[in-house]
Amino acid sequence: MLATVTDKGQITVPKEIRDRIGIVPGSKLDFELMDDGSLRVRVLARGAENLFGLVHRPGQAPLSVEDMDEGIADAVAARNRPS
Repeated sequence: MLATVTDKGQITVPKEIRDRIGIVPGSKLDFELMDDGSLRVRVLARGAENLFGLVHRPGQAPLSVEDMDEGIADAVAARNRPS
């Protein structure tokens, strides 16, 4: 698949790739230049709609904002660990 870089340095990630790895508006991507010149791209965080219900536990007392932030960070880290 090809993507063209605009004069502003932007690219459009092909739809097939966005769909396959869950890139949605608001996703954060990490670019890593490898020693062989290849580029590794990882999805660090997906859009907010993918976080809905992530920390909700029926019967559990409400969480503080700090606890929610920690839970979200842990879930994102777990999703992005190499297999």
